Order: sequence, then C-alpha cells, then structure tokens
Amino acid sequence: MSDQPTKQKLWGGRFTGKTDPLMHAFNQSLKYDQRMHAADITGSIAYAKALARVGILTQDEASKITGGLQQVGQEWANGVFQIKDDDEDIHTANERRLSELIGALGGKLHTGRSRNDQVATDMRLWLLKEVQEIKDGLKDLIRVMVERADREKEILLPGYTHLQRGQPIRWSHLLLSHAFSFRSDLERLEQLIPRISVLPLGCGALAGNPFVVDREFLAKELGFQSIAENSLWGVGDRDFIAEFMMWASLAMIHMSRMAEDLIIYSTAEFGFVTLSDAYSTGSSIMPQKKNPDSLELLRGKSGRVYGNMSGFLVTLKGLPSTYNKDLQEDKEPLFDVVDTVSASFKIAEGVIATMEVHAEKMRQALTMDVLATDLADYLVRKGIPFRETHHISGRAVALAELRKCQLNELSYEDYKTLSDKFSQDVHDIFDFEASVERRESIGGTSLKMVERQIGVLRETLRK
Repeated sequence: MSDQPTKQKLWGGRFTGKTDPLMHAFNQSLKYDQRMHAADITGSIAYAKALARVGILTQDEASKITGGLQQVGQEWANGVFQIKDDDEDIHTANERRLSELIGALGGKLHTGRSRNDQVATDMRLWLLKEVQEIKDGLKDLIRVMVERADREKEILLPGYTHLQRGQPIRWSHLLLSHAFSFRSDLERLEQLIPRISVLPLGCGALAGNPFVVDREFLAKELGFQSIAENSLWGVGDRDFIAEFMMWASLAMIHMSRMAEDLIIYSTAEFGFVTLSDAYSTGSSIMPQKKNPDSLELLRGKSGRVYGNMSGFLVTLKGLPSTYNKDLQEDKEPLFDVVDTVSASFKIAEGVIATMEVHAEKMRQALTMDVLATDLADYLVRKGIPFRETHHISGRAVALAELRKCQLNELSYEDYKTLSDKFSQDVHDIFDFEASVERRESIGGTSLKMVERQIGVLRETLRK
C-alpha cells in the first residue's frame, strides 16, 4: 500500500462523477465548524487509544497517531493550519492533515467510526467547555449585582406595577429581583450539563461499533458523565442543543427585562440611573443625546437568540430517525447563541458595575400616594376587614386629589370623617422608611430581608 495520503473524500468510493463545485460549497461546513478543532482532536486521540485496546492499532501505531493529532492541534493553535479546497468539515480536514504527517496509518483512525458519531461527540465536547465559561460569566454578573445591592441598601424608590407607582421599595430589592432570575438560569444550566455530557462516540453510523471498542473507557477518557445507550438515538439526538438554546432564550429574556427597566430609569423623565460613557453612544445629529445602546442591544439580542432556537426546532421537527444532513444546520445557530449569550453577560456585568445611581432622584419620585396600602393596613390593625379598609383608603386618596394635596397633608379631622377608627397616630403612617421596614417577612423589601437575599445569592455563588 502506498504511504501517500488519498485525496478522495471519505465517502468517495461509491461515486465516479465529480461533485458540482456549487454543491461542494453548499455542503461544506468547515468555514464555521473549524472552531471545534480542539474537540475533534481530543475525541480522535481517545478513539485511537480505544482502537489500540481492542487490537486494531498497535501501541506504536496509536502513539504515532496521537503524536500526529497533537501536531495538527498545535497547527490550529498557532494559526498555521492550511485549509485545502477538498476539506468538507473539521473532521476531514484534521484526518487529511494527519495522513499528510504520518502517511497511510492516518487512515486507520476512522476504523469503526462514522462522522455521525464523531460530529455528535465533538459538539457535546465543545458545548461542555463553553457551558463552563458561560457559567463563570453568569456568576460574575450575579456577583456584581449582589455587591452593588449590598452597597446601596439604603436607597429607596417607588416600586412599579403597570409602570405606575405602587409601593416604596429598596433599590437593592429591585436589583436583586433580577439577580434571582439569573440565579434560576444558573441552576437550570447546571441541570442541563448531564444531558449534554452523554457520549455518542462508538455508535458508528447508526448501528453501533463492530470492533467492540470500550465505550466506558472512552467516556472516562473524555470526561462524559454517561454513555448513549442506543446508537440510533446517539447519532441523531440534538435535544441537548435545542435545550441549551431554550435555556439561552429564557436567560436572554431575563436580560431583556432588566435592560428595559434600566433603559426606562435612565431617561430624563426618571433620571434614576446614568450609564457610563463606556456603555453609551451619542446621536449622529443630536449632540445632547446619550443613548443606552448597550442595554438596547441586550434587549434586541434576546430576539436573535430566540429566533435561533425556534428556527432550529423547525429543522428538527420533521426529521426521520438517526442522522440526516439537515442536522448540519445545528452548528451555526448554536455557535451564534453561545457567542451572543457569552458577550451579553459580560456587557451586562460592565453596565451594572459602572452605572451611576441617583439616590436623590429616586427619593424625589416617592409620593405619599404610594403609602395608600399602608393606610389601609393601618385600619386592618384596628380590626376592620381589608376590603373595607381598601375602600376607605381609596376615599382618602380621592379627597387628597380633590384638595390638590398629599395624603399626609390631610388633617386628623379629615381622616375621622372617613372612619372613626383613625387615631392621632395616623400621620405616623407617612414614612417611607417605616413602610419598607414593615415588609419584613421572607421575600420582603425590609433591610433585614434584603440582607437575607444577599446572603442567599452569595451562598449560591460559593457553591
């Protein structure tokens, strides 16, 4: 046998005619799947060891293949790997280069292995590494939010429902509400890892490996938590990609909602926060503008991530069993989602860390009508049913509006006309700090409960 590597495609023996150049370009995935080069080499080295364990390769052959693969990996790392026109994907490119380096021995590496189980393995290996980095980015974001909340616990502002002032809350309480959404995202991502960490290698094209390679050895060698028990499922499953993109969609929806809050609060009409210049841009025509483009992009990219997920689900929904070329459409949306989410967490971390918070503007937005519920609660403590006290408090609000004054400017006599249960201490109600401190059950906005929430999140980060 010649030691010269063949230029024939992996699947080329069956075919006598040439591939249409347009078809070759249409079929080629190397332009985007080359980012999995390290995962592909890692999987191939493990597979060479597995072949040696069953006698398909000698130990010397396995060592030569391993050395050749490591050299290929170094070429990628150094940016000197030369892509050839006939390279369809990362697997064929790496195997072609391996054969150039070590000769025909390189052709033994594919024994019993299919690109079907190889690509599924590469994607899982690649995504597991990316998930760890995404986890770190998410934890960094939560950490910045928690530390900021801890520093600014004393700041009060109106809490809103329907974008209407509702009740006074602590600024930290609002910030932590978003942090708890991200905490749930962190938990969900950790729960997803075992479903990504399933070994497909050894499933072959669809029916399994005919050389009885030790798949438990492969799983241990590659760090997988479990093994695909069914080869048909192993090569055709992309649920882990769909589920990751579902996870990312929800995480980015949380990102978008936080961005929306901060966009509103950064307007001149609110003036609660000012973004750092590092995360803002100006207008091409209006010199006075300082636009929160970082937040708007975070809000907009949530739609991009969701679109990638929904598009891939449409690709998946009608496929017959095992591998179909449609599954090549999994990589570009996945890569884009990973890149988008990773960058979004870093940008959000920077925005939160550097924005200026205007405590006085927040305090000025607090008007006495946000204590109307406290007024109703005051009467509840006097023994009146809440539905009745709600009505009485509403009448007090209406009276203040009629008088064009605040609730605390109504006299004791005014309150006595609404209910004989009002006492001289009614005006003690009109204290924003006291109002937030009354919310001292778990989950509330009192100082003690905000500190509890900070402790819970810090414990999550410690874990």
